[in-house]
Amino acid sequence: MINDIISLVNNVLWGEYQVLIYILVFAGVWFSLKLRFIQLRHFGYMFKVMKGSTQSDKSGISSYQALCTGLSARVGTGNLAGVAMAISLGGSGAVFWMWVIALLGMATGFAESILGQLYKVRDDHKEYRGGPAYYITAGLNKPWLAVLFAVCLFLGYGISFSAMQANTISDALNHTFDISSVYSGAVITFIAGIIVMGGLRSIARFAELIVPFMGLAFILAAMTVTLINIDQVPGVLMDIFNSAFGLTEAGAGALGAAIKNGIQRGLYSNEAGAGSVPHAAAGATPVPNHPVAQGYVQMLGVFIDTMVLCSCTAIVILLAQGNIGSEMEGIRITQNAMTFHMGISGDMFVAIIITLFSFTSVVANYAYAESNLHLFKLDNIYGRTVYTLLYLSMVYWGANASLKEVWNMADMALGLMTVVNISAIMLLTPTIVNLTRDYQVKLKTTNKPEFKLADVKIQGKTEDGVWS
Repeated sequence: MINDIISLVNNVLWGEYQVLIYILVFAGVWFSLKLRFIQLRHFGYMFKVMKGSTQSDKSGISSYQALCTGLSARVGTGNLAGVAMAISLGGSGAVFWMWVIALLGMATGFAESILGQLYKVRDDHKEYRGGPAYYITAGLNKPWLAVLFAVCLFLGYGISFSAMQANTISDALNHTFDISSVYSGAVITFIAGIIVMGGLRSIARFAELIVPFMGLAFILAAMTVTLINIDQVPGVLMDIFNSAFGLTEAGAGALGAAIKNGIQRGLYSNEAGAGSVPHAAAGATPVPNHPVAQGYVQMLGVFIDTMVLCSCTAIVILLAQGNIGSEMEGIRITQNAMTFHMGISGDMFVAIIITLFSFTSVVANYAYAESNLHLFKLDNIYGRTVYTLLYLSMVYWGANASLKEVWNMADMALGLMTVVNISAIMLLTPTIVNLTRDYQVKLKTTNKPEFKLADVKIQGKTEDGVWS
């Protein structure tokens, strides 16, 4: 019966009715219009705001660490296996629609991250906590809706997603290096346990070290492949655009598949609107000291995830098309494409990269769910211990299990999280617009706008002592 309910919900959200896709596209258009396409107007400023982003105080993490933490959760199987799946099901045109949804998603990511920063609180350890459950409670005064979001978050990021990422790692290592999942699962669980027991600050420090390394390594590999095949690049780009609008031989019949798969995989990869990244945004001590600064930081995260890293995967696959077989799916397509370009070292490279991509997601997922323990008054040694043991048990189990039913539960949890979060941030649109206007007005007179609660009309109220 439970499986039937999960299947029904997933069919509405992701399957036949695709409600979630329509909701997220609408949200992207909505916030792009309300914020006057801030992702295009202030594209350059996204990078400029990162100046001084390594600064933080004892209550939070730096903006740079928040960016890396957000990327560590975003960057995972979606960037490698998800892009391959989009191309195999929707053709090369799916890449174009993946770019479109990323541009729209940048505005949604900007909006939700502002709210995460504005409505953050301090826990008993004087560390910042925040996220959708917090801004739903403080901004909308709907604690029941906040609890619904938090429960879905625990089911998804706290349990299911980490098990799936661990399964991806063990499968890649077993396929390439013939390492038993029993041993790889034990190592993954042990290292993850050491990192997460230090809390958000420990996870942020880990992300700060690993994310730039793995991202640059993958980008350099893709650039090398591109330069070697530079004569084919114009044809690949032309094929992307022609396929995106049904102008190829396949015609309009493939147009719907390109749009559906490009949008769906783009949304799954960058997580804009899902309500996950606001947890990292809330933990930051932004520079400048204004909630909107963290909006720019996380908007940059959406850009890096999809427009840069997903595009790298796409170009590697498309430059190898016709030489990697047609019966494979997911990560195998990416591995074979890289093997075609780089020989056997390509397969090994993808296995190592997917291990790093997935492992960073494992530890970041812990931080997101753990942030909501404060909401239930469980952020004490007993609550954290029980949650940590459950989380680590799922990581080890996931590395050795068949995950079809867990995937279904995770899809449902992510879908419900997104519906709740999108509903909340749209209801909080006046606050988002007022905060953005305040920042941009002050930016005309100073390089570091300071936020003062008295200057901006917001919905609900923030915690006393956080924003004075």
